[in-house]
Amino acid sequence: MSSPAATTTNDPAQAGHAPQGTARLAVGAIGVVFGDIGTSPLYALKETFTGHHKLAVDALHIYGIMSLVFWTMTLIVTVKYVLVILRADNRGEGGSLSLLAMISRLSPTSTRSRYLTLLGVLATALFFGDCIITPAISVLSAVEGLTVVRSGMQAYVLPIAIGILIGLFLIQSRGSAKVGALFAPIMLVYFVVISVMGINQIIANPAIFQAINPIWAWRFFADNPSLGFLALGSVVLSVTGAEALYADMGHFGRRPIKWSWLYFVMPALLLNYFGQSALLLSTPSAVANPFFLMAPDWARLPLVLLATMATIIASQAVISGAFSVTRQAVQLGFLPRIKIKHTSAAAAGQIYIPLVNWSLLGMVILLVVSFRSSSDLASAYGIAVTGTMFITTCMMAVLVLTVWKWNRWIAYGFVGVFLIIDTAYFASNLTKIPDGGWFPLAVGAIAFTFLTTWAKGRGLMQERLRESAMPMEVFIKSAATAATRVPGTAVFMTTTPTGVPHALLHNLKHNKVLHDRILILTVVIDEVPYVSEEDRIGVADLGSNFFRIIIRYGFMQEINIPAVLKTVENCGPKLKMMETSFFLSRQTLLASDRPGMALWREHLFSWMMRNAESAMDFFKLPTNRVVELGSQVEI
Repeated sequence: MSSPAATTTNDPAQAGHAPQGTARLAVGAIGVVFGDIGTSPLYALKETFTGHHKLAVDALHIYGIMSLVFWTMTLIVTVKYVLVILRADNRGEGGSLSLLAMISRLSPTSTRSRYLTLLGVLATALFFGDCIITPAISVLSAVEGLTVVRSGMQAYVLPIAIGILIGLFLIQSRGSAKVGALFAPIMLVYFVVISVMGINQIIANPAIFQAINPIWAWRFFADNPSLGFLALGSVVLSVTGAEALYADMGHFGRRPIKWSWLYFVMPALLLNYFGQSALLLSTPSAVANPFFLMAPDWARLPLVLLATMATIIASQAVISGAFSVTRQAVQLGFLPRIKIKHTSAAAAGQIYIPLVNWSLLGMVILLVVSFRSSSDLASAYGIAVTGTMFITTCMMAVLVLTVWKWNRWIAYGFVGVFLIIDTAYFASNLTKIPDGGWFPLAVGAIAFTFLTTWAKGRGLMQERLRESAMPMEVFIKSAATAATRVPGTAVFMTTTPTGVPHALLHNLKHNKVLHDRILILTVVIDEVPYVSEEDRIGVADLGSNFFRIIIRYGFMQEINIPAVLKTVENCGPKLKMMETSFFLSRQTLLASDRPGMALWREHLFSWMMRNAESAMDFFKLPTNRVVELGSQVEI
């Protein structure tokens, strides 16, 4: 049942993992990857008992819930993600879009690929909903610890939480390189502290370890099946952030994440959850906030400060994830060009996207002001997470059957178990829709509409351009040979690797001349995270000093066209930027009733295209060497 060699590579981006050592990377992963799931003890168990479907704080429910938490963490995080899905690396990278690209590349069936694309895009859309809720509920739940320290602090919780969140988003433009160095030590201390807190309570009531026996989960459901089903919606809060293990695999590698989880993070979380449960057995009134009430009075204020720092780190990881996923979506053709700033000269993966940053801040503040407490926010939390988990399982089914080619019956049994689990958790969370669960679904629906509209519109536009394109051979033999040639090199950028670019036709029509050397340039984003330098450039001599050049990038790589063109060979003398002109075609879309896309989506696509970042900035073209020629396209 091992994954094939096709899913691994000696990619240079991954080669950097070896010198640092697995142990060092494992420590680094603790500071970044596990922030979200690591802060779930602040609210998960409390919400299970005191949420919208309250449970009696008695032995049956405490043992039952703790049994569910233990087995949910074991099956979903450890078995599904750590032991299986982490092996599905797209040349070192993970995440929904990366998994989609890998399956589409290795198992390219048109019908299946279409449905998989929709699933991958839907998972990405739900992720953006999760990116809004995670900072809000994490920071709020930590700051609410102040009310345990002193009851009169309730009025200050909201302003303090909003201030922390605004500060967090304000510093994003400076990058996380310096702050990131502090992440691992803080999270190491945090996990050690919550472990000690749990151990202290377990020593006082070691009987809580009976909850490891799944019979307690069975008894819990047997006592009240409907209440047990509803409780799943809160139990799943204990594993929010599991997707981050897979999404961040490219930063740390599979083995460091696996080691960190199995030997440090999971034991720390379980000790804390068992400790909270032990506290509830002896002191049911502690259900108001079991996490903070586990600590002695003198330690609660320092614990609030430590928990707040941990939630800031968790939020930082989610925000950085939103930036990375957005860049992947742009590169893979699901979003228009967006302004992306690099915040580190050494690490290409550290980026800042102003549009995403300020959009997230606005939505997070709106969420905090609207819901006002972590308990109310918990009703909105979970749907996006469980929806993404369900989609990942569906994609995993295709992976193990068509790519890894597991034994069919083993694959059916394995996937079937997780489909049942994920369906149960997702269905339970659907009951939260009236109480706030509509919010992540609304965000996901909007994001899904934008992603699919851009992908569909872009495909239609390229199809219309191909329909009207003149064959290159005809152009060279007729108009090109008769035109006056002037010194220099002209680079005509086009999205289609065939036919004559519209900018070239317009240039000849209006200026009546052609440059001595013509390069027809197409940039292709492959469905792999990285493309090696050896495979970067393809050159074809078309005759009459015309050359077609294809430059390939992976969806995790930064695009810099002038830098690559300086290395191009087999098309005459080396390019000199001061003797080279870049010609771009700027299309104006005309919405029409032609079949292909609804009229309102055509207008949306047109608006997205007008607001996209200019190709000159996106491809890093020299500003004084670019000429834009307009054309109209009806889709």
